[in-house]
Amino acid sequence: MLEKVLKTLLSKPVFYLHTETPSGNFLRGFFIGVFTMKKIFIPLIILMLFITVCHAEDLNSVRQNEVTIVFDDGLENAALAAARIYPEIKSGLEMIIGWKIDFYPTVYLVKDHKRFQLMAGHPLVVGYAVPEKMLIVIDYSKLLSDPLSLSSIIKHELCHLLLHKYINETNLPKWFDEGISQWVSGGLADIMMANRSPLDRAIVTGRLIPFRYLSRRFPGDNESLMLAYAQSRSLVEYMVNKFNPDGLQALLNSLRSGKDMESALYRTFMITFDELEKNWYSAMKEKGAWLTLLISHLYEIIFFLGALSLVAAYVKIAIRKRAMRYSEDDDDYMG
Repeated sequence: MLEKVLKTLLSKPVFYLHTETPSGNFLRGFFIGVFTMKKIFIPLIILMLFITVCHAEDLNSVRQNEVTIVFDDGLENAALAAARIYPEIKSGLEMIIGWKIDFYPTVYLVKDHKRFQLMAGHPLVVGYAVPEKMLIVIDYSKLLSDPLSLSSIIKHELCHLLLHKYINETNLPKWFDEGISQWVSGGLADIMMANRSPLDRAIVTGRLIPFRYLSRRFPGDNESLMLAYAQSRSLVEYMVNKFNPDGLQALLNSLRSGKDMESALYRTFMITFDELEKNWYSAMKEKGAWLTLLISHLYEIIFFLGALSLVAAYVKIAIRKRAMRYSEDDDDYMG
């Protein structure tokens, strides 16, 4: 099993090279991608070979509950916890998607952040899936401050494995793959997201990324990458709210039957993707209008709330003084 994992990690490096940009920098992105691939691909494979071979003796594994957990030294408790919670993760995902998980995945918990970054290819990534090998790789160093998020990350990556097992990759847009996986895992992404969603800022500034640029790959720069994840989650949540979870399951089944996204959408909801994106964009613009209104009148709102607080304090003090006066008058009368 350990040998299988090592071969997988060597044969499937993950790169986040953006070669298609909505801002008109296609050629720039293309040449950066080609140059970067030529420059780092062979050295990276050699370096990964050296590191993983040297590190092989430190790998351990636990197999139970239809999952194999491979882990670095020092992560035994985390591995046992992952194996223990896997059945609940599995059954929960099966219920949401409506499909049976009939495969046994391998989850690799990586202790060293730098080595994980070398494998993942992007500093924001905390986990990724390799569908061809039914493998999930997680940077556990990022979870030390929040061990409870391990369940959500496994669920997110397991969703990727499930979608890719039953849906042809050509019929599974990147935005839908990531949007569904975020939705089932409570909004958790493969990457570290900012505390404030970049989607709000993009709505206000009118810099949303057209989804045709998010079909096969996501941007490589941090800000655009986070926005791509946020948009993907937003569109899927919009679909769930509009068509309900049963409708989304019907769409997934249509994709599983071999339909592409355009055909599956029309067959399931009698709507084209252009119409769906337009409706979603209109909803986002409406939300953005309110945000713009709030931001443009921020000082007035703060001033009004401050004035309201002063009025409330004044009334409270006046009531207290009147109560004290009545109390003194009563004392004088009794005297």
